[in-house]
Amino acid sequence: MPTQVVQVQPSTNAFSSFIQFWEDVKAIAGPYWYPTKSGERAFSDVIRAWGMLILLIILIIALVAITTFNTFIYRYLIDVIIQEKDYSKFTYNISIYAVGLVSITLLVGFTKFVRKQIAVDWHQWLNNHILNKYLNNRAYYKINFKADIDNPDQRLSQEIEPITSSALSFSATLLEKILEMITFLIVVWTISQQIAVALLIYTIIGNLIAAYLNQGLIKINQAELESKADYAYALTHIRNHAESIAFFQGEKQELNIIKRRFINLIKDIKQKIDWERSKEIFNRGYRAAIEFITLIVLAPLYIKGEIDFGQVGQAIAACYAFAGALEELIREFGTSGRFSSYVERLSEFSDALEAVTKQPENVSTIKTIEENHLAFENVTLQRPNYEQVIVEDLSLNVQPGEGLLIIGPSGRGKSSLLRAIAGLWNAGTGRLVRPPLKEVLFLPQRPYIILGTLREQLLYPNTNRQMTDAELKDVLQQVNLQNLLSRVEGFDTEVPWENILSLGEQQRLAFARLLVTHPNFTILDEATSALDLTNEGSLYQQLQNTKTTFISVGHRESLFNYHQWVLELAQDSSWQLVSVQDYRLQKAKEIVINTSENPEITIDNSSQDKSQNESEISTTKRLSHKEMNELTYYSVSTIRSKASKGEPITTRDGLTYRYDKDSKVLKWVRV
Repeated sequence: MPTQVVQVQPSTNAFSSFIQFWEDVKAIAGPYWYPTKSGERAFSDVIRAWGMLILLIILIIALVAITTFNTFIYRYLIDVIIQEKDYSKFTYNISIYAVGLVSITLLVGFTKFVRKQIAVDWHQWLNNHILNKYLNNRAYYKINFKADIDNPDQRLSQEIEPITSSALSFSATLLEKILEMITFLIVVWTISQQIAVALLIYTIIGNLIAAYLNQGLIKINQAELESKADYAYALTHIRNHAESIAFFQGEKQELNIIKRRFINLIKDIKQKIDWERSKEIFNRGYRAAIEFITLIVLAPLYIKGEIDFGQVGQAIAACYAFAGALEELIREFGTSGRFSSYVERLSEFSDALEAVTKQPENVSTIKTIEENHLAFENVTLQRPNYEQVIVEDLSLNVQPGEGLLIIGPSGRGKSSLLRAIAGLWNAGTGRLVRPPLKEVLFLPQRPYIILGTLREQLLYPNTNRQMTDAELKDVLQQVNLQNLLSRVEGFDTEVPWENILSLGEQQRLAFARLLVTHPNFTILDEATSALDLTNEGSLYQQLQNTKTTFISVGHRESLFNYHQWVLELAQDSSWQLVSVQDYRLQKAKEIVINTSENPEITIDNSSQDKSQNESEISTTKRLSHKEMNELTYYSVSTIRSKASKGEPITTRDGLTYRYDKDSKVLKWVRV
């Protein structure tokens, strides 16, 4: 019983794999050859594609017909030379034979040209079709959350063209070689039925063996494609993170990773080489056997005088052509393994793109309303997989021209709220009111630097906007990038900007886009994290002058100076919305309460200044440098400097502190 299961299971798997393969082919080829959706393809384009395909079929039929006809001319030519020895007949037959050879040559060239032209047209359409899916409804963003879809860039750039070229090559070769085998089999049948029957049986056996061998190649090709993609991605990853790797001096570790992936690629290549060795041995042996059998059967017939020499030559030529056609057909079946791997991966990718853009059923989503203001109405935001609540029952309304600062612990969903505004995440409940996205400009912490000129960088995403060089220079001046033009040849220069601009310069370049675009709403996700306070202050001041409504995410205390409201997210998904003034007072009170749990009364009896001693009796609150930083506009380094110099500090609420250098105290004490 176990033996029977082992025998039956592969057959079932092979059949189901074959069915799935054809389903994938129909999914990819159907929209091009049999468009069913309205507007999917222009009718004239479909007619042109079918016209080219019909022309290809006619050319193939003509090629096989003339090739077969030439075998008869060759047969008559041999008889004329050896038996009749008639020069005039020889001249006539050789002329016809030459015309046939020229015709075959031209037909071969035109057949390949038409086949490749169809493949190019199909490739162009299929590439645009998949690209539209990739860039539609932000599928390019959502696909990153599917762990089973690897290397989408390689699937787009390297795995579409082989599908169309392989499909046309395989189909054309299949039609041509089957026609050749049928016609040559008929030719041989007219000469020797024994050889014809042997060729037919031999063909069936050979194709069954080739199909069996091809099953292993499909898996080998699939593994090779994946290992090539992984290796290419590792090299791209190093290019994209070159500076980080250089800072960490991680070259050795990166080299080990690349070598590990390259070793996997070499293993797959060697496995394929072993398979191809077996295939070549089979192909050559298969063809040699046909030629050997033909001679064994025909030689006695000629010796007995049952057939003439021309028939022997024609039969040998026909069998030789039959064997060549069969060998090429088997070779195409072998390369079809790679074709099926490409088809499987592209079909999987196309299905995934459609899946990520479909709205999940039976799940709650945040309803989005487009109006000319920004508000959250009882919004509970969850992660896209609905496994975690980020913020619960959030309600707020950002007034026109005001600024809202979102703060909270790391990982508590500050950036997630921005994704909800952008429509990237909508898992949850409630209502989100926002302006149309074309009126909103997003400035992320890591600015997006496009592949283009400096002019395109500044005008992005509206690169069709018309601005003079003088206007663009003025914008660069406003964001303190006036020296950038001295490093490039002009606004129409295209260089690798991410390599020549620091992160701070990239953030200022992103702010320049804001000054060019003048959006009604601006979203900033730690957009000034790489800037010093002077540049940050200058940019936010210009942002306020534009009268735009803006929301910022950040940790810097300096950001409070440019916003009217603070949204604080807590670890338990709760939140609070307060004005900046109230938030500062709230935090100041918390610090005072925390430092007053054990109040002490101290009296300074310094003999050097009695009048000062009498006035300096007070309830002392001892604060650390960090606590002073939260009560003032000073950085921690500045506070340390003032402590070492003995300089007092006045907090935002008007209280004055001095640093007690007593080794038992070493705290800031209120005067």
